[in-house]
Amino acid sequence: MYDLIIVGGGPSGASAGRVAGRAGISTLLLEKENFPRYKPCGGALSPYALSCLDFKLPESVVERDISKIRIHFREHCTERQSSSRLALLVSRNVFDNFLLDKARETGIEVHFGEKVLDCEEREEYVEVKTLQNTYLAKFVLIAEGSGGMLKYKVRPQRDRRTEYGLALVSEVPEDDEVIRNRFPGVIDIHFGTAPGGYGWIFPHAGYYSVGVTGTAEYLKHPKKVMQDFLRANGFSGELQVSSHIIPVGGIKRKTIGSRVLLSGDAAGFVDAFIGEGIAYAIRSGQLAAENVADLVLYDRKLSALKEYESRCRQEFGNFLGSSLKLEKVMHRFPETSFKLVLSRKEILDKYLDEVVFSRSHKDYVRWLLLNFSLAESSSKIKSTTERNR
Repeated sequence: MYDLIIVGGGPSGASAGRVAGRAGISTLLLEKENFPRYKPCGGALSPYALSCLDFKLPESVVERDISKIRIHFREHCTERQSSSRLALLVSRNVFDNFLLDKARETGIEVHFGEKVLDCEEREEYVEVKTLQNTYLAKFVLIAEGSGGMLKYKVRPQRDRRTEYGLALVSEVPEDDEVIRNRFPGVIDIHFGTAPGGYGWIFPHAGYYSVGVTGTAEYLKHPKKVMQDFLRANGFSGELQVSSHIIPVGGIKRKTIGSRVLLSGDAAGFVDAFIGEGIAYAIRSGQLAAENVADLVLYDRKLSALKEYESRCRQEFGNFLGSSLKLEKVMHRFPETSFKLVLSRKEILDKYLDEVVFSRSHKDYVRWLLLNFSLAESSSKIKSTTERNR
């Protein structure tokens, strides 16, 4: 009988494991893959993600330090240099393996290559079944990402294509010097590439991470969108493309059962506008383990498990809800919205200050509504275009 079984060894599961191990509760982490393993992802760590870690990332894990961003919308482009770091770029196979090593050093038990097939809540424990064994635990954390099915043990399955997005990623090999010259500490974001989303080019060590993401309901031909984006940016040849689903964050979803918790992508904790999920995977995993450790060590009532939901809501839930509102506004009026962003320097600067660093979508949306009218801006842009003709 374990105190906690964690399903999944990604950032959320590893972060939960580290907290649980340091708290001294008996913990088993089950991971279906053998680490290090390949993980398709842009690999950008935000300042918030880095602030959640209780250790510094070594140079061997960090590939690029980003302080500049280029925003594209069709033929328009603007570039902004930040006085602070915008992101660190990492390869997920290296980063995830490092996080899991940091969890293992606390003494938790980790099983690789053991896929969880089912888990069932009982009155006194949870039964977890794999191909190799059956385990019992007082609590279980489902941290298996967005593609797993175990989350539906906590909430009903719904096939609403507006509630998740699709992401396609390709890693394009290139000489490091060429990459540094083309992207000197800068990342490229291309709006207008995919409906309800964007395209990206991130400069890693020895390769570009190139991808597109968009709302599943509107992304009718994702492979064609990806191929067009690759060609438009000078990437050709036989390139492998991986795909995965991304939950749309900010939607209210059930994240706890009587003894089972969901974290990270399995819980739907993703920024709806830019698709960032690593930060919320890390933090929700930590909060889940803290809550479980509190229940186990102090013999608290099961009803105290609800504190996990309230802490997630307080720390980042409102932020994710506001990101959904911003996503709807920007992608409902893409022509007007992104032309306005590119034409007014203060809009992007304010986004970097309020959202990236101060983490307040709500204040940013309020500022936009107070200072800019989409209808008026659309009329001004149209008039300017006509005069230029």
